[in-house]
Amino acid sequence: MYANSTDPLGDALISYIQGDLLSKVVVYRDDGLSEDLMMSRFFQEPSRFTLVEKTALENCRGGVLDIGGGAGRYSLALQSRGLRVCAIDISPAAVEIMKRRGVKDARVADIFKFEPAQAFDTLLMMMHGIGIVENLAGLENLLKHASSLIQFGGQIILDSIDVRCTRNVMHHAYQEVCGRLGRYFGETRLQFEYLGKKGPSFGWLQIDPKTLADYAHRAGWASEVLYWDAGGDYLAGLTRLEG
Repeated sequence: MYANSTDPLGDALISYIQGDLLSKVVVYRDDGLSEDLMMSRFFQEPSRFTLVEKTALENCRGGVLDIGGGAGRYSLALQSRGLRVCAIDISPAAVEIMKRRGVKDARVADIFKFEPAQAFDTLLMMMHGIGIVENLAGLENLLKHASSLIQFGGQIILDSIDVRCTRNVMHHAYQEVCGRLGRYFGETRLQFEYLGKKGPSFGWLQIDPKTLADYAHRAGWASEVLYWDAGGDYLAGLTRLEG
């Protein structure tokens, strides 16, 4: 199929459900580092979820907004537990796939502009989905907007990574460049490529738990680490502080 340069990830997901089980996008960082992102990851069954993912779903409650739903694996798992789930994604292809796979409420939407008729109890952002905020200023905007999306006592469940927990010299060099440019060390620039067609460059935030907690507190949220991995990956729960 012809690759859509505006949605390479969506095209790769479509290719996977059409039978290409090795479908992937190449993820480029702006320093030239690249790695493959296999589409099979978006279709894993709950039995293959990581401990971070299992812990995240166990902490979901009430009505759940699955932000960046992808192929719907978390939404489907939560639906099977009887929870009310709405999944959103900016990719029309991803939303169509979610609908085909049985996600009852899947919508094309940008979280920063999303205004639902009914508030949620849990906002879920997995696969390092908090990265969509791009930078720390974007995180502030999201935390402010999120307050209008949740019920009293609502929460955000998200995973991310402290990028300093690495022995890769390229990662350390990149973090040093970020510092010299006046950027937070977890602010990256990425680009997806599928079948030789590259999509637009975009920012992606990988945030350490202390910085997350600091920004959350200033925005009126309490932050708790629910799971921590020695490699730097962690799961956090943010609860809105009233008053």
